[in-house]
Amino acid sequence: MILTADYHTHTPYSHGKDTVLENAKAAKNLKLKQLAISDHGFNHLLFGLKRKNLKDLRAEIDEAEKLTGIKVLMGMESNIISLDGKTDMKMSDLEYFDIYLCGIHEVLKYASFSDMYNLMIKNYTAYKFGKKPSQKVIDTTTKAYVNAIKNNPIDILTHINYKCYCNLTEVAKCCADYGTYIEINTKKRHVSAEELNAMAATGVKFVVDSDAHSASRVGDTKIAEELLAQADINLEQIENIDGRLPQFRLQEFKYRNL
Repeated sequence: MILTADYHTHTPYSHGKDTVLENAKAAKNLKLKQLAISDHGFNHLLFGLKRKNLKDLRAEIDEAEKLTGIKVLMGMESNIISLDGKTDMKMSDLEYFDIYLCGIHEVLKYASFSDMYNLMIKNYTAYKFGKKPSQKVIDTTTKAYVNAIKNNPIDILTHINYKCYCNLTEVAKCCADYGTYIEINTKKRHVSAEELNAMAATGVKFVVDSDAHSASRVGDTKIAEELLAQADINLEQIENIDGRLPQFRLQEFKYRNL
């Protein structure tokens, strides 16, 4: 398995260590074709990207692409902030971005206290105490993922099932229907081999991403390789390896609507 592109990397615009250019240089050294800068979404209370910095980030991305020859995409790891699938990426923000990642994080400004209680507190409590969440919690989280996929041109779901538990098969079916990729994250162990097999059986497509918070981890595939060695999925379902590049929803959405 040879990585073609890494779509999940962070910089000091959220809480990454190294600059856009340093990440791009690392990608070039690995002979990647594409790199995405995908800092945390606006509603992340500790490390969120600031809208006032979008133009500066774009300028750094354009300069890094020019200096390295690597295609550098401007993205964001947005956050699901409500049960009905709202995210912290507004329609007016989309013009700035080339790629749209989305996940669930615990330290967020949620749409309401009820959303915070059901999406964060209940899930995080189960995670913290090592307990299996109730079926109601799983169903609620599944609904939030599905609504987000249906209502937003999300390209990649990040580290699904990490601290936020859902019905992976139902979410994967929705991703397959709408053309959203599921990330195999190599910073966090967020699914088992059996869970990966179950998702793959729906026909969903995957990407392998490093979730790098430093340039030294750009392009890292170690956890993915270990997981795939235990799983039984067709590597053709992974769209950013062995020379392949994905087709992203956001670009088509912008072409049709913006």
